[in-house]
Amino acid sequence: MSDFRRIEDAGDLTGKTAIVRVDFNVPMADGKVTDDTRLRSALPTVNALREKGAKVVLLAHFGRPKGKIVEEMSLKPVATAFSSVLGAPVHFAENCGFGPKAKAFLASRSPRDVILMENTRFEAGEEKNDPDLAASMAALGDLYVNDAFSAAHRAHASTEGIARLIPAYAGKSMEMELDALDRALGKPERPVLAVVGGAKVSSKIDLLKNLVAKVDMLAIGGGMANTFLAAQGVDVGKSLCEHDLADTAREILANAEASGCEILLPRDVVVAKEFKANAANRACWPDEVAAEEMILDAGMMTVMHLVAAMGRAKTLVWNGPLGAFELTPFDKATVAAAQAAALRAKEGELIAVAGGGDTVAALNHAGVADDFTFVSTAGGAFLEWMEGKALPGVEALKA
Repeated sequence: MSDFRRIEDAGDLTGKTAIVRVDFNVPMADGKVTDDTRLRSALPTVNALREKGAKVVLLAHFGRPKGKIVEEMSLKPVATAFSSVLGAPVHFAENCGFGPKAKAFLASRSPRDVILMENTRFEAGEEKNDPDLAASMAALGDLYVNDAFSAAHRAHASTEGIARLIPAYAGKSMEMELDALDRALGKPERPVLAVVGGAKVSSKIDLLKNLVAKVDMLAIGGGMANTFLAAQGVDVGKSLCEHDLADTAREILANAEASGCEILLPRDVVVAKEFKANAANRACWPDEVAAEEMILDAGMMTVMHLVAAMGRAKTLVWNGPLGAFELTPFDKATVAAAQAAALRAKEGELIAVAGGGDTVAALNHAGVADDFTFVSTAGGAFLEWMEGKALPGVEALKA
């Protein structure tokens, strides 16, 4: 995955205009940005381009306006927030679209200026990857930089179409993401351990099928582990379980055996009769779950087994929690395993890469997100990459 073009390859950009796709789909309340993490992650790219003398034009989407102008989804308040983060003015191209009006607005700005265009999804052709829209976006600049890995799994005009029309490069944030993912599954140090948790097997079939062919050990946790236990004849009581996917689970287990991938399923479980915080609970073997009980977490013996696997691994890829981590005390397995992984990563003994919405929340809950080698906040794009799928926005950057 290291065969993509980087900003360093662009040379001197004095007098040039760089069109940069960023992810500014930030949380807002009362017209104000409530979390500027995504804005801050764009700084290295914007600053690198300004240092090279470029005028920087930012493209971003916000919400789902479906090709119509929706005032509450305007990026105007984001321009104000990004200006504070950047410590320099951010010029907002209000009501400019991507035609002659936009061109005139950009021409009036100076080198090293930063301009934020209006929500790309106000354009009917954005999500359709309309070639005319991509061409009018490309006509605004001399080069294109994609710094939005989180939108790289979408073939939209601003993520893929434009990249085919002018020289295209990966931004700093995108570069970091791609390099980390390459270390995790592209050219990893072996043995590789993958931890996949979460509620349902149905949402992660492609992921599991891809991983058993690529990793040395695969730990399955969360609600999806119940489906695997049930497929092996274990009665999981009232637990969340997709009984109709038993054949799929058995097929994944058979594929793992054929490719020499060791599967780690819960050895002991924590059960309760109700799905609520601090519900009366007990630890037991998987085959001791009573009819009225549900599995809400992995037990400590399972955690010890997983930590031992981490001790053998050189690379860890993690997606999804091991239990109902948002309810105490059913967060114990996820927290203990995450802390063990973070400790090994901190000591330089493990390359630990994690991603996906629930995963980021779980690692933050365990207080270890900063100790992992890399944590991707890209959600869908991270999942599709783990599934082995080509990401249109990344493919378009390849040298």
